[in-house]
Amino acid sequence: MVAAAFSVLLILAVGSYMVNLRAAQLLRNSGERLRAVAHYHGLYGFLIVGLPILAGLLVWLLIKGEVIQWLVVRAIDPIHLTDLTTGERQLALAEIRSVAGGRIFGEPAPWILEAASHLNRFNDSVANALVPVTAGIALILAFVARRRVGTEFHAREKSERIVMLLMILCATVAVMATAGIIASLLFESIRFFTQVPLTEFLFGLRWEPQIPLREDQIAAEGAFGWIPVIVGTLLVMTVAILFAVPVGLFSAIYLNEFASRQARAVAKPVLEILAGVPTVVYGFFAVLVIAPAFRSTGSTLGIDIAPNTALAAGGVMGIMLIPFISSFADDALNAVPADLRNGALALGATRAEAMLQVLFPAALPGIAGGILLAVSRAIGETMIVVMAAGLIARLTFNPLDSVTTVTVQIVTLLIGDTSFDNPKTLAAFALGLMLFIVTLAINVYALRIVRKYREVYE
Repeated sequence: MVAAAFSVLLILAVGSYMVNLRAAQLLRNSGERLRAVAHYHGLYGFLIVGLPILAGLLVWLLIKGEVIQWLVVRAIDPIHLTDLTTGERQLALAEIRSVAGGRIFGEPAPWILEAASHLNRFNDSVANALVPVTAGIALILAFVARRRVGTEFHAREKSERIVMLLMILCATVAVMATAGIIASLLFESIRFFTQVPLTEFLFGLRWEPQIPLREDQIAAEGAFGWIPVIVGTLLVMTVAILFAVPVGLFSAIYLNEFASRQARAVAKPVLEILAGVPTVVYGFFAVLVIAPAFRSTGSTLGIDIAPNTALAAGGVMGIMLIPFISSFADDALNAVPADLRNGALALGATRAEAMLQVLFPAALPGIAGGILLAVSRAIGETMIVVMAAGLIARLTFNPLDSVTTVTVQIVTLLIGDTSFDNPKTLAAFALGLMLFIVTLAINVYALRIVRKYREVYE
């Protein structure tokens, strides 16, 4: 029914657009002087009908479960829930939902069956009423929008104001989401640092987050020094960037300046196909092809290479990053005014000299943006590192050794049923906060470089 409600809303919003557009055209054809072109009258009708109801449907989808659960609890005899603890109450509600969905295990209590019946009835009532209510409100709003079509109505100003409010709302949501992410990281990280000293986390050289959760449990005391983890992250990222940047830039330069139209038409789409390959496929490629090839080559040369290495993970990650750097560099080179290239050629420069001494420096801000995106993607990659680099934190700068990264450790720490009140789980938030700080520092530094060169070539 939700899909039907959205479909009805779309149809009625488009219908309101067409009705208002037609009404404005009739007024204009009859000699009336409108304050806005007919298109804005139609746009106003579309916005007035579509946006409020769309927002209402999205809010309803968010709160529907809680509202229906509240109604079910109100319908249950209080004697069945009064003596239950919070956990037992949640289990009872989960059983009610399970029975309502037809997943019955054992012999449910009679009041559970009755509550499940109430739940199904409420769900059916809401589903049956969703489309008529949506249609009714949409028709009322469409009628209001139609009544406003006239010679004195400022349709353009009203429509632009609605669109401006929508953009402000979207920007506010983005800012609030960022603030929420930072706040959640800070709150949980502070809880972690109340149990583990900040100096131990920042300067410790061992990462062993396995700690005993019970007095009778045998486990390590735990070590939470993040240096081996961040070193592994930077090592894998460095290998990936050292491979991806030259290949991506040279391929972009070739396709932009030296390749024929036929070669570019074939090579560019094939190159960009790499961006659509799932990362798990890259992980399989690293495990089944790259890592065995490195071990075989190492054994031939007498070099000891681990089964999982930063070199294998970084190399495959570099292949994944090639389309990002190549596409950004190609777009940046295409954005350079043609007069710069023609002027360099007219002064006697070769195509290579024009590219290296004129076009490439002028396009450097866009190229730096592509490299920055690739760095962020490399730092945040998880699947390839899990499959090709390993899970053990080891303080090493040798790309032939097994390492782990921050994102891998975050996933590892949050897997399982461990509660959120012990250092092992809270360490994931501390790692996330530090990764956020490192990424922010890289972004700020890169933007300063971009701004510096942009001032030179503008």
